[in-house]
Amino acid sequence: MDTRHQWLTLALIPGLGPATIKKLIERFGSVREILTADRKVLEECSFLRKDSLAALCEPKSTWAAAEQELRLAEKANITLLCWDDPLFPPLLKEINDPPPILYILGAPQLLSTPGIAMVGARAASSYGLQVAERLAGELARQDMVITSGFAMGIDTAAHRGALGAGGNTIAVMGCGLDIIYPGQNKKLHAQIAGQGAIVSEYPLGTLPEGFRFPARNRIISGLSLGVVVVEAAHRSGTLITAHQALEQGRDVFAIPGRIDSPKSEGCHRLIQEGAKLVHTAADILEELSLSAPIASSEKKVQAPPLPPEEEKVFSILEVYPKNIEEIIQAAKLPAHRISEILLRLELMGLVASLPGKQYQRLAEPHSSSV
Repeated sequence: MDTRHQWLTLALIPGLGPATIKKLIERFGSVREILTADRKVLEECSFLRKDSLAALCEPKSTWAAAEQELRLAEKANITLLCWDDPLFPPLLKEINDPPPILYILGAPQLLSTPGIAMVGARAASSYGLQVAERLAGELARQDMVITSGFAMGIDTAAHRGALGAGGNTIAVMGCGLDIIYPGQNKKLHAQIAGQGAIVSEYPLGTLPEGFRFPARNRIISGLSLGVVVVEAAHRSGTLITAHQALEQGRDVFAIPGRIDSPKSEGCHRLIQEGAKLVHTAADILEELSLSAPIASSEKKVQAPPLPPEEEKVFSILEVYPKNIEEIIQAAKLPAHRISEILLRLELMGLVASLPGKQYQRLAEPHSSSV
């Protein structure tokens, strides 16, 4: 039985979680010693559950399951990294409960490359999505691997930002690697597998049940030098990742938002508690002492001189979206005229139309405008 087979056998023993497996390794020295240990010696491990003890003493059925798992992984081009493998990411190995095995679809070496985790709300605002994508792109262009959880919202924006910049990204899943969840991200899944890595600690076929995602978060932070929180409500799963990062000795960064936005309440709380406030990638790189300050890779577009009515409507718009009714009320122009102006500004690339008849400014006002 090779090392991967041994580790899979241990990982598939019922009732053995990462923390218990780590205790067993510390006590016996290796996975082989655990699997060949005498029953009396195993009974001395008071932390073992009865079903775990029984399965360890009669591991034949688990050996067979491990062998089948190994065949399925190889057929799917999935790499298995065991806890004692030289390629196992050193940062992740430092945490209190590292996964005994990582399933990896893509490039395993990326897991040991310096990177930043980026997390946030699933129901993110357009502001949060844009900031996450832009910041991920800036960091990726500085050769930082962007790690996130593949969820809708901020996670998806972070992965797309890294890929769009030609960089690398890691998606940590809360299910088996043979399951794409959420299904809307099927195309993104293929892109990450080809240009990054998709990672899970769970055996193939494991369904994306809710309780698995908080456990998955420790891997997101554990792989990274620091965690950037883009948007988070006061009570959210995103804050679990931030607190796990602190427990792991990682730096925590937060993106400020509007003071009246519930989606930014968690970020503001983190900043109050000492998280580093972030404007650009340079803030993160300087804090981590990874690079000299860098300029933002995106130049702000400046609007050209506009006719009076168009200038009036454009000046009302902000980086935060405004509803069409607000714009009409503030501009004091007929609704049909407002629609015409907004369409023209959108065609010029100065304004974005968003769901819910909302509009957002994409450019800076002309320097001579007041």
